[in-house]
Amino acid sequence: MKITKVKLGRISVPLRTPFKTALRTVSSVEDVIVELHTDTGAIGYGEAPPTGAVTGHTTGAILGALEDHLAKTVRGREVTDLEPLLQDVQRCVHGNSSAKAAVDMAIWDLYGQNYGIPVHKLLGSGRNQLITDITISVNDPETMASDAISAVSRGYDCLKMKVGVDPLLDVARLKAVRTAVGNHITIRIDANQAWTPKEAVRILNQMQEQGLDIELVEQPVKAADLEGLKYVTDRSYVPVLADEAVFSPEDAMTILKTRAADLLNIKLMKCGGIYNALKIASAAEVYGVECMIGCMLEAKIAVNAAVHLACAKNIITKIDLDGPVLCREDPILGGSVFDEKIITVSDDPGLGIRGIEDGRITYLWETT
Repeated sequence: MKITKVKLGRISVPLRTPFKTALRTVSSVEDVIVELHTDTGAIGYGEAPPTGAVTGHTTGAILGALEDHLAKTVRGREVTDLEPLLQDVQRCVHGNSSAKAAVDMAIWDLYGQNYGIPVHKLLGSGRNQLITDITISVNDPETMASDAISAVSRGYDCLKMKVGVDPLLDVARLKAVRTAVGNHITIRIDANQAWTPKEAVRILNQMQEQGLDIELVEQPVKAADLEGLKYVTDRSYVPVLADEAVFSPEDAMTILKTRAADLLNIKLMKCGGIYNALKIASAAEVYGVECMIGCMLEAKIAVNAAVHLACAKNIITKIDLDGPVLCREDPILGGSVFDEKIITVSDDPGLGIRGIEDGRITYLWETT
């Protein structure tokens, strides 16, 4: 199976409600789609969201990396030459892990299709269903409590609360939510780098002292502040999950060696796809550190790839793959089924994506 053509497009999918964090507010998913066409007629699908506030990757940067470097690297290559092909995807351009992730997952999709095997089974699948949390945007305490009640009524029993906008309100936000949903609901929080180390310790310990029972806190301090991250990890009553601090396998090893965090968050857009995500998971297995699998604001193609990875790796114990259920509609055909908190992986070959609804993708460029 040889890659003969690369096509790039964009899709737009409205969200149910605006997505608000300490870093940004978004009302729709606006993602770049990659199609790898082959001489057998098979198509591999990939996706990359422009998440400049987190990854630094804008739409223009993603498209530029794909057109100028990645498309040239993969065109004409044999899919079955998997390891060298995936290595070259990582090496052909500096940075832009989102663009690399889109091509990486499309290659895995084709590889599985070539052998008639779903990717999660190629990776050593141990399960076929996942239970995800759902994200509650940062707002005033009353609105967050109301949104939490709505999520619980839809069947969710694990809520990820965004915090960090006006840190003085954060304890009040979590108190309102815990009062609204009761003690049987798991609550984890994501500060998106909003606090200083000392501020984080004070806020987190205050939350626990008030009986709010927070499962974990995601990236409480600036991504580059590993010393500050370790400061919080060593002093907080709440376990610390490194997110924006972990882009590469090398980042993961640094945090694992120094014990700067209690857990790691793997996101395909940060690490460049399944190839590097497997390395992070393997390192975490060696150190006995559990991982979360997360996503940006992505439609189903990219999140579906993360589902296949998570089903194959037992070290991934926490699931934050709610991107598709945050969307008002799903224009992607095939792939995993997202039924509120229950995600069922597809057993179709590759990643199981059959295409995109007619009229939903705007094609921008293709190799000639």
